[in-house]
Parts: sequence; C-alpha cells; structure tokens
Amino acid sequence: MNGRVLRIELRRSVAPWAGVLVLGASLAFLYLLNAGWRSGTTAWTAQWTPMALWTRALLFYLWPLAVGLGALQGLRDHRSKMSELLTTTPRPAWHRAAALAGTTAITLASAFALLVLVGGVQVLAHTEYTHLGWLPISLVGALFLVAGAVLGMGAGRALPSALTPPALAIGAFVFTALMNMSVGRTETTTAEGITNTEPNRISLLSPAVEEVRNVLVTLSASVHVGQTIWVLGMAATGFALLVAASPRARLIALTPVLAGAALALLVLPSDPRRMYVVDKAAAELVCDGPVCVTRTHQARLADLAGPGKEALRLLHGALGGQAPVSVRENTALLPDGSTPQWSRETVLLDFDDDIVAAAKGEELTRALIAKGMVPGCTPVGWAGVGGDLYAQTVAAAWVLGDLKALPGTLPASLRREVDAETRPVWKELKALPRAEQHSRINAMRAAALSCEGDAFEALNGGASR
Repeated sequence: MNGRVLRIELRRSVAPWAGVLVLGASLAFLYLLNAGWRSGTTAWTAQWTPMALWTRALLFYLWPLAVGLGALQGLRDHRSKMSELLTTTPRPAWHRAAALAGTTAITLASAFALLVLVGGVQVLAHTEYTHLGWLPISLVGALFLVAGAVLGMGAGRALPSALTPPALAIGAFVFTALMNMSVGRTETTTAEGITNTEPNRISLLSPAVEEVRNVLVTLSASVHVGQTIWVLGMAATGFALLVAASPRARLIALTPVLAGAALALLVLPSDPRRMYVVDKAAAELVCDGPVCVTRTHQARLADLAGPGKEALRLLHGALGGQAPVSVRENTALLPDGSTPQWSRETVLLDFDDDIVAAAKGEELTRALIAKGMVPGCTPVGWAGVGGDLYAQTVAAAWVLGDLKALPGTLPASLRREVDAETRPVWKELKALPRAEQHSRINAMRAAALSCEGDAFEALNGGASR
C-alpha cells in the first residue's frame, strides 16, 4: 500500500477516529481514574513490565471498541451502495481488503504505540532498571487490537446491518468479561482452607490480563506464543471474510479462527503458576553487605543499606544469636489467600508494605525492626489493621526502648486505636523481669514466624483481649 492510497483511505475511513478513540480512552482511564495503576511499585509509570501489563489490562475495554469500530468500517461499501460496482472492477478483492485493513491496523497500532511511549518516557524517569522483557507483552496487545478490528471489518462485510457494529462490540465485551470473571476462572482452595479463584487456560484467550499486584510478575513465553497463534487466526478469519464473495467462502473463512483457538489452547499453559511467573532477571539480588534488593529496585539500595544494617545491629543486641542476619526484598510469588512464609534468619521486606513504603532514615530502621520481629500473617492479597500491627508496634518499642507509632499512612483515628491497644501491653511488658520479657518476645516471634497463634496475645501473656 503506497502513500497515496494510505492518504485516501485515511480521509474516507473511520481509521483515524479509531486511533484517536483508543488513545484518548486509554489516557483518560490512566490519568483520570484513581485505581491500582496510579501508585506503588506496580504503578504503570514505575517499571517497564507493570507499564506493559497495565496497558494490556485496558484492552478489557479497548478491544471491544476496536471490534465495533472495525465492523463500522466494514459496512462502508454497503452504506455507499458500491458493493456490486466494486466487484466489476479489475482490481483484485484482496487489494481493496488490504488497503482497508492496513489503514486501520496502522492507526490502531500507532495509537497503542503512543500509549506505550507515554508510559515509557515516565518509566525512564523513575527506574534505573531497563530491559526488553516487557516488549512481547505490548506487541501482543497491539496485535489483539489490530486483529479485533480486522475481524470486526470482516463480520461487518459479511453481515451488512446497522446493528452489526454495536452487536459485535457488546459481544466482544461480554467475551472479555466472561474470560476474566467466570468462564476463565477456576475456583481453588488454599492449604489454609481459603476459597479463591485463579485464571485458567481459557482466560488467556482474552486480550486483557490480570491486575498487576507484584512488580516482579510477567507473562511466560508460552503465553506469548499461544496468544500470538490465536490472534493471527483471528486476523486471518477477518481478512478472509473481507474478501469472501459467497456464503460457502464465508463459512470456510471461519477455519483460521477455529484452528487458531484450538492450537493456542494446546500451547497455552494450564497451570496458573506457568502463566504469571517471576521475572528471574528482574528478581536477581543486588546487595550492599547483608542488605539486598532486586535489580528492579536497585536504585533504592543506597537509602535502604544504612537503616537496614542499623536494624540488624539493634536486633542482634536485643535477640542475640536468634536475631536475623540479613535484610532482603521478598521475591516469593504466592497465590492470593495463602499464608506468607517467613525466615528467622532474614528480614523480608516489600516496598509496597505501608510501614516500609514511605519510611526513611530512623523511621525505616524502626519499620525494618518491626518486620524482623513480626513479619505479618495477613493472607496474600488481603489487607487489614489488627493484631500483627499491634505486635509490630510493641516489638519495635521493646528493641528501641520507646513506644512510637510505626511509619505509614494510617488515619489519625486508627493511630489512636493502635496506641490505645498497644500502650497497656507495652507498660506491662516493660514492668516484667528481663527473663519474662524474653520469654514473651520468643513466644511472640514463634507465633509470628509460623503464623500459628496470635503474636499480640503472646506479648500479653496469652490472655484473650
């Protein structure tokens, strides 16, 4: 397709508007809505892989839009009543189809590329860790948009009705919703008896991806391959429908999408742990003595090293040989609802943890001491304020000698609640003989590290509150 044909198609088609709508809707979602993509280590402007995954997650809404706009484009010849005239011209049908599909493909791919560029420029300003592992995620996302539009064009040409574009857009939205909410989810039960749902193989036929909850998580290579096969089958069916001139040819045109779906399901992994995996290169540790972070957060090591070493020194002074000997960023990937797993020898931290996220200097030292004493047993993916936070507050006070609120973003009312719960226990603990204090601290740590029992009750002598 030469430049002249491209310019003509851009003037005659809805392709430019499709690109503008996709880009405008994407930026509106990302900048106007206060959702998970706006803050923390998984913000869409914080690191490369979260940026790629969040922009892919937007396809939940953008892909149905692309399908509907493609169908509207496919109705152009029918609306202008030129279908019979065009069939009498010597130009092959696939030439006209290629010009029509190519124009829309270029505009949609360009719009998605601009969205990624907007995010990429901001990521460059926020991280020192640069890699290309995110690129397949975005490339497959662009292919989904293009294939959806081409499939819509083919369906619009095959079913020339004013109802076809909205029907296809709604159908595509229902498809993505089912893939991400019910049909594409499998109910599971964790070892602790907590019911949860996990994505299954069918969910990977959706253009959208899961919410980004861990900065180290990425899609596996088998997911990229399987989705590419599925998308190419979808695009081939759309193009075949554009050039098909008979009912029999339209039925045959469905073969690529069906074959693509079948082959994709053979390639796509069935185990959720092989769908969303830890990026081993990003999770590689960078250390300053006993304090280590992942390569993803290597820029934070300078601010963490000093407070981390000081926390280890204070913990050793308080606990002796039972104290942890290193501080390390947690790289474990556990299913939602499962119980965290902790080590006596290592203080594991998460930069999204509320008491760690905004802490610096002495506050960070207190936060790391609290995490070393009581790591926290809230199930993965859950949130709450309760016994763990109370125990952390008292344990850090026991090591440092003064009771202070831990750093974090709790509102004043909850801070007063924490103080009201912890101050009596702190006073009682300090009044005990040193041997009894150690006994209660050891009982607290045993409960906290095993996540069996209540760490705060252990500090309180086991008395129920």
